[in-house]
Amino acid sequence: MPSITMPSAIDLKKSEFWFIVGSQDLYGDETLKQVARNAEAMSAELAADKQIPGTVKLKPVAKSPQEITRLFENANADPACAGIITWMHTFSPSKMWIGGLGMNRKPILHLHTQFNRDIPWAGIDMDFMNLNQSAHGDREHGYIYARMRLNRKVVAGHWQEAEVRRRIGVWMRAAAARQDGIASPVLRVGDNMREVAVTEGDKVEAQIKFGWQVNTWGIGDLACLYNEVSDAAAEALVKEFPYEWAPELLSPGAKRNAVLEQAKIEIALKQLLTKENAGAFTTTFQDLYGLPQLPGLAPQRLMEQGYGFGGEGDWKQSMLVRTAKVMASGLPGGVSFMEDYTYHFEPGKEAALGAHMLEVCPSIAAAKPRVEVHPLGIGGKADPARLVFDAAPGPAVLATLVDLGNRFRMIINEVETIPIDKAMPKLPVARALWKPKPSLREAAEAWIISGGAHHSVYTTALSSEYFEDWAEMMDIELVHIDQNTDAQKLKNELRWGEAYWGSHGAY
Repeated sequence: MPSITMPSAIDLKKSEFWFIVGSQDLYGDETLKQVARNAEAMSAELAADKQIPGTVKLKPVAKSPQEITRLFENANADPACAGIITWMHTFSPSKMWIGGLGMNRKPILHLHTQFNRDIPWAGIDMDFMNLNQSAHGDREHGYIYARMRLNRKVVAGHWQEAEVRRRIGVWMRAAAARQDGIASPVLRVGDNMREVAVTEGDKVEAQIKFGWQVNTWGIGDLACLYNEVSDAAAEALVKEFPYEWAPELLSPGAKRNAVLEQAKIEIALKQLLTKENAGAFTTTFQDLYGLPQLPGLAPQRLMEQGYGFGGEGDWKQSMLVRTAKVMASGLPGGVSFMEDYTYHFEPGKEAALGAHMLEVCPSIAAAKPRVEVHPLGIGGKADPARLVFDAAPGPAVLATLVDLGNRFRMIINEVETIPIDKAMPKLPVARALWKPKPSLREAAEAWIISGGAHHSVYTTALSSEYFEDWAEMMDIELVHIDQNTDAQKLKNELRWGEAYWGSHGAY
């Protein structure tokens, strides 16, 4: 199985994470100088660790309400700041933090650690105790978050431990994705597929809740750009394709022309996305006036470059694909738009086959994808080019985002992708076969009880923890389907959650 890595165009080092270390004036200059030196050593070592994807930016030691409030004011005003890490080196009275935390608009990670790993048994004295008070300083700090009902991630353990740094890195990736969503709109080319419920949603609330700008561009905007793309430009792009080719596409003719049409669509889409600074887009086969084919190979390649995509106008999954692309930047594995298509109910071998008409990202492929041209049978357009492949086996996560009318809910399901050992010569699309946890029956019932969409994000690069951190930052409901899920118990948990989210998470 190849180790596919996400494109490096998404630069997570552009995301700054402010490291704010708390103390107070009572300890005197020497202690505070040592706090500052320790904080500097920690931030430098964290910044150099490959598990830390963002840029760690150390701030002056926070010792008073005025200093703390000013730090949070500056963080709010700085678009480069994607999140804040707090740590109490000493005791730092939490009433000092109320003003800053009350105005904060950035994700927060509360790091519960201490500079030294071990107790210096023979030399410990009260000076050491005054300097190294995280054990109770962070409890005071944690109380004020709980008292103010503030979302945050808490990571406990020594700051040099690999697991502590891994968890910080996961949170950073989720925070960078949140930051990206605010800065890069979703470009809806046409509207949603007619009469479909789950692809609809409150676009205004999405901007309020997530910062996503969800707007529409007419298919004519894309068609005009498409008409301006020259044959030479399309040929030049096709020569760069790192894929296998069906033999009939190597010679001039109608089928090779179908590939060139997709190349033109890709160039036109890329121009439109770049012009609007968009990170994601949608299309629908019900709105293709002016285009010769449904975009297929073009969205596949654009997803491979890091863009989010949603079929049938599904802007929520399009932005969730982009969110996952940002979180997965530089990691082995892939991220794709996906759809549950059909089941295999053979006893003991139950599995779900995921695919889409055309648009599955090659970052999840087990081997080099193959360019092919076949009839589509829907949309009434010419035979489209697409990449055909099987997904790489291994652990994966499905995630979807739905609008329940008064709040958003994310549903995730842990799955195990398995090899496809039967030939499917009459299904020339990209596909993945997986065994959902805890079983196909329980997972399907749990997904449907939760209102999960038929569209999802499929990723082999990310674990559930990434989506959990992102959902916590966004303050939305999360349903996690895993090995321990019981669909009937989940039904009751959803009812209990209705009492909380029906008021707390309401629009």
